[in-house]
Amino acid sequence: MGGKGKDELRVYNSMTQQKELVVPVVEGKIGMYVCGITAYDFSHIGHARAAVAFDLLYRYLLHLGYEVTFVRNFTDVDDKIIRRANEKGVDPVSLSDQFCQEYLKDMGDLQCLIPTHQPRVSGHIEEIKAMIQQIIENGCAYTVDGDVFFSVDKSPNYGQLSGQKLENHRAGERVAVDSRKQNPADFALWKAAKPGEPSWESPWGPGRPGWHIECSAMSARYLSHKFDIHGGGIDLIFPHHENEIAQSWAACPETQINYWMHNGHVTNNNEKMSKSLGNFFTIRDITQRYHPLALRHFLISAHYRSPLNYSLLQLEGSSDAVYYIYQTLKDCEDALSLFKQEGTEQSKKKPVKVIPAAQECISKVCSEFYAKMSDDLNTSHILTGAFQDALKFVNSNLNTLKKKQQKQQQLTVVQSLTEVENQIKEVLEILGLLTPLTYEQVNQFS
Repeated sequence: MGGKGKDELRVYNSMTQQKELVVPVVEGKIGMYVCGITAYDFSHIGHARAAVAFDLLYRYLLHLGYEVTFVRNFTDVDDKIIRRANEKGVDPVSLSDQFCQEYLKDMGDLQCLIPTHQPRVSGHIEEIKAMIQQIIENGCAYTVDGDVFFSVDKSPNYGQLSGQKLENHRAGERVAVDSRKQNPADFALWKAAKPGEPSWESPWGPGRPGWHIECSAMSARYLSHKFDIHGGGIDLIFPHHENEIAQSWAACPETQINYWMHNGHVTNNNEKMSKSLGNFFTIRDITQRYHPLALRHFLISAHYRSPLNYSLLQLEGSSDAVYYIYQTLKDCEDALSLFKQEGTEQSKKKPVKVIPAAQECISKVCSEFYAKMSDDLNTSHILTGAFQDALKFVNSNLNTLKKKQQKQQQLTVVQSLTEVENQIKEVLEILGLLTPLTYEQVNQFS
């Protein structure tokens, strides 16, 4: 699919609350940081949605010709991990490593490309400590009994991403406020060591990082303080991303992230799916019943910013859709294999034209695909319309191929089918729906 320039992509920026043209910091290159999982259990399909949404962006940017540095972190030091490890009587770092590996297996099943870097908190303690020290030196953090807190009052633009006002945090807190804080909204950059928890030495005493600082430190480490895209689930806008912006600015006032992108929740009976609510299905639960491509198809069936309600009926629909696509491709491949040698020899003598309907089909698939993808990755209905027409064209012309006809007419149909088939496969490749498995292997599962 050619003919599209890099100036075509617009994305919704949560900071400005509007779609904006993607203009990279460095021409031809994109730096992208996406918040990954806190690894203490098998990942659920809410995690899968975030992964697939940003994998889709990664794939499309690569297709447009950008050199992309894609960073997705693992949180492997966290209260939830420590709590789960203590319940199981295991080492927190080992527990987290186990579920990092399980997540990577799930990502492979879902055809998510491997990011350029996948940093873990435990491997970047020095960078985190250095950033905290810089924030303290810049007068935006304070120490209390071995803890280090960020002072939100020193951040003049606090709330710019989420719209949250500082005064909302001064009264009516739903959780007990730490009386040592200067402002109830202040948050921990460093937590003093407690018995039975992993800890590291620091200028403020032994301890471990708070949650938010890790992403500021790791994004700066791999992408510098100025980069293009920061992504994550919509639930991370506040407090995580709001706090990231504040502490990154406090460490380096030149910090600049151009586009903040957030994917919508997966819901179950219209309630957010989450581990804490116990209403979630793991990726593994689904992929043991359905082919992973069916789950990926389901996840891209709605716009990435829209809520997506988990539904067995929709999953069945996605499974059927994948089956139909792959059965069509298999039938096409089987039929064309009978003519491959003959067609190659004929094309050496003179080029074989395609029928006008095939050219029109290809043109419509291209124009529809680019129109939707360049409009904030609008994958809703992207495999309907012209794409379905292309599949129908293949099936119809496979029937034509079975009929007796002149050799030249036959070769024209073969060439037409070949080019439409290639177009279908290119769309599937960009969407991450083309697998190295054979068509039969996919459909045996579907």
